[in-house]
Amino acid sequence: MPIVEIAGRLSGNPERCSPSARIWPVRVTAKVDYAVRAATVLAQAAAAGRGPMKGDEIGEQQGIPRKFLENILGEMRQAEILRSQRGAEGGYWLARPAEMITIADIIRAVEGPLANVRGERPDAVIYPETAAVLRDLWVAVRAALRSVLEQVTLADVAAGALPANVAAMLADPDAWRPH
Repeated sequence: MPIVEIAGRLSGNPERCSPSARIWPVRVTAKVDYAVRAATVLAQAAAAGRGPMKGDEIGEQQGIPRKFLENILGEMRQAEILRSQRGAEGGYWLARPAEMITIADIIRAVEGPLANVRGERPDAVIYPETAAVLRDLWVAVRAALRSVLEQVTLADVAAGALPANVAAMLADPDAWRPH
């Protein structure tokens, strides 16, 4: 499931869905959370000059179930975010510098597109003329996600600091309030 699935799942519980727009809230899955956390551990290890890390060690540090983590690490390896080597000296490491890996890259590796509408890309959805502006709205939602997730790198997260423009969003007290 993408990080945001737009207007494809209507909830019987009005508190779980915006009543005016019928849009599910942004949901960060456990898989995405675990993937970002595991990659952050590897970025911190790389910054410290450490070699490959075993999956078990990453899982223990972050409290991630072993089998689930193995699948996640495999998906990130297939997406060329990580490299791996078997054996006593083996383990996982970043395939490129942490500064070149965005959080969006990790999400796409383990979940697919950042946003979709009923399983389609927002720009590919066709509506009747009376609702045609919805396509533009969904594309704007995807662009808003990209404006954060494609700017924050794994190096930023590993260093514990967000880019200034992303951190500035946190200054708005409304950002911290549930709606």
